Amino acid sequence: MRDFTFYNPTRIEFGKGKEENIGQYIKAFGVGSVLVLHGSDRIKKDGLFDSITASLEEQGIRFETIGGVISNPLISRVRDAIEVVKQNGLQGILAVGGGSVLDSAKAVAAGAKYDNDVWDFFVGKAEVKEALPVFSIMTLAATGSEMNPYGVVTNSETQQKYAIGAPLLFPKVSVINPDLMASVTPEYLAYSAVDIFSHCLDLYFTASYLPGYTTALIENILETVMRTTNALMNNPEDYDARGEFAWAATMALNGNTFVGVEGNAYDTHMIEHAMGALYNVPHGAGLAVVLPAWMQEIKDQKLERFERFAKKLFDVDSADEGIAGLTQWFTSIGAPVTFAQAGLSEDTVDPIAENAFGNAKLWGMDQVYSKERIAKILKLAVK
Repeated sequence: MRDFTFYNPTRIEFGKGKEENIGQYIKAFGVGSVLVLHGSDRIKKDGLFDSITASLEEQGIRFETIGGVISNPLISRVRDAIEVVKQNGLQGILAVGGGSVLDSAKAVAAGAKYDNDVWDFFVGKAEVKEALPVFSIMTLAATGSEMNPYGVVTNSETQQKYAIGAPLLFPKVSVINPDLMASVTPEYLAYSAVDIFSHCLDLYFTASYLPGYTTALIENILETVMRTTNALMNNPEDYDARGEFAWAATMALNGNTFVGVEGNAYDTHMIEHAMGALYNVPHGAGLAVVLPAWMQEIKDQKLERFERFAKKLFDVDSADEGIAGLTQWFTSIGAPVTFAQAGLSEDTVDPIAENAFGNAKLWGMDQVYSKERIAKILKLAVK
């Protein structure tokens, strides 16, 4: 194990009906008013919104509401929400939804305490030194945003999909009730599974040093995701499978998989963010296209690790067989693995590579990933 500092202040409230206590959880932090931020109006149709607002009202917590957060969330909606928070003097942010909503909520929390444009945090012009407290009720498991301090938002004007991150943006309390995720479509279940795989495999295949403990932890997360995804495709009402899937998503990006690790990067996310920024490809769908192609390109750099992955996850021996096994599994759950399946043409390769190279420069990865190398990886997925 290499030296590390581990810090995660988020409290998880996991289980049936925990969302009904959200008012108590928020009140315990001395917060008397919140913005309830959400995506579609589904939460109003299925009764979740009424349950949440009843809990807030019971605790005397004043609230305002703003919806319309979309997949590949937009900075424009974040700015709208910041305006609502400032105009009403709200003291906290309650995100109700999946990773897109919570990512937006973190940006709102930072922007509400900042006098200039919130996009400054995304492009490195400012650091988050103040933020409102963030709380969440998750209705989709994928990003791990419920237990980490990061968020990704798209600026449609500049065609940039960038990240914000700071210790102040860890959620104070996140509610994970698997029952609230039962209505997730098979399509988005597949995309969620791919996102978790990418969180794990970016690290697994790039780290210059990966402790045995962390290696096994990542492999267990991946095995859990495969097993529970298959179970949920057959029976969406399987509460136990839904719960394990949700916890695997949290564990994949709450800091545990970084412990004792050295020299890792998030290569596939760097490339896929360009797909989302330019063509609004759902994040998990884009990753399903990029991940196997990227693995094919870099396999010789960590061949022993690729062979271990192949054996542990698919009971095959070679790196190529492991990549094929992953590609086949993505296909079996309905995730796209080619440009055509994701609704992209070969003509989009160069614009995506150009945009991704901008990400590479921002992330300090441009010495490893030239535009030409990124294009080479993308062309492996043009079939």
